[in-house]
Amino acid sequence: MARIQAVEHSFAACPLPVGPGPSGAEAGAVDADVAGAVLRTARAVLAERVAQAAEIDASFAGDLAGRVADFTLDGGKRMRPRLLWWGMRACGGAAGSTAAALRLGVALELIQTCALIHDDVMDRSRLRRGKPAVHIGLATRAGLSPDSERGSAFGTSAAVLAGDLALVWADDTVTETALPAHVRHRIRTIWRSMRTEMVAGQYLDLHGQATGGSSAARAIRTACLKSALYSVERPLAIGAALAEADKRTTAALRSAGRCAGIAFQLRDDLLGVFGDPANTGKPSCDDIREGKPTYLLAVARTRAEAAGDDRALAVLGHAVGNADVTEDGLADVRGVFESTGARAHVERKAERLRDHAVRRLGEAVDVDAHGGRQLLGLLRTVSGDSSGDSPDDTRGHERRAADRDLSAAEGGHAR
Repeated sequence: MARIQAVEHSFAACPLPVGPGPSGAEAGAVDADVAGAVLRTARAVLAERVAQAAEIDASFAGDLAGRVADFTLDGGKRMRPRLLWWGMRACGGAAGSTAAALRLGVALELIQTCALIHDDVMDRSRLRRGKPAVHIGLATRAGLSPDSERGSAFGTSAAVLAGDLALVWADDTVTETALPAHVRHRIRTIWRSMRTEMVAGQYLDLHGQATGGSSAARAIRTACLKSALYSVERPLAIGAALAEADKRTTAALRSAGRCAGIAFQLRDDLLGVFGDPANTGKPSCDDIREGKPTYLLAVARTRAEAAGDDRALAVLGHAVGNADVTEDGLADVRGVFESTGARAHVERKAERLRDHAVRRLGEAVDVDAHGGRQLLGLLRTVSGDSSGDSPDDTRGHERRAADRDLSAAEGGHAR
């Protein structure tokens, strides 16, 4: 395999302009560009972190801390901080919470950095955002080939430390954010749950790959823990906590976020198989090659077994988890997803969850007000809104089905 050239990190060598701290920002100004405000705050926070690392050791700061900072600042849609911000604004959060919201948004970006770096190590991914993955870059920077045994061992070990450092910085950022005592307690409770849920979801994903199978209910549960909770529901809950929203509002907002987050993961699974790599930015069918226990795969297997379709089961048995599967073999897998009705079933489930998310959001906040309208747009984007695609005319049926989907995600039994 050709050696991938490292892209040298620039953070420590070329400090980014920090500008004024977030305490002077007004909520209305942040509304106009939430992602930009989070980025400016991240530059300030990370400049301080890298400077502290340099006081410990220059090599540590240059090789590891600067790379973590660069990774966090470079790329991404800042979706989690935007959900936090608009969750706070939709719940009536005041301008006095602006600085805290932006800093907590940076903490969410750092925990995402941790997750992505570790995920690339576990999946042995060589690229991230069109550049060498962190473990590849670290090996190359050390003068080692990432394809050699020594280089691979160093790169993966150092990347684990890089991910750990991002998590430490995320926790430090939360701890050092100025908050009223009662709000701090509420946010720390959410934060502790989110960290553990993220690890649990990643473990369930790894376990499913190792054991070669997962039920539909287990696949939904994994999607909820690995994606929906820390990507959507928990950021919204932090925003609600900053606004000091009541329990009823917070519960409805969390439910909306969970449904939207699961819908996102289901659509992402579909895109991973049927999407155009030129549009998705990732290779097609990697989940099949890696044996990922997706809900799409679980549904296809369950339906093939129920129908006694030995050919479909043989196709899946040959291709899933086979890194050397041919393009013809992948085409056969797509055919099984179509013929068993798994693809259509997953599309309908994602649509039901999207509709449930929109309905629950309307129960939580005023979606006609500025903050609620912005949050509604974000949740529609997250859940993959597509107009005119509703599969049923019977709204009662859709609501009951969405409730079952949410119950499965919360640990209930799929029907």
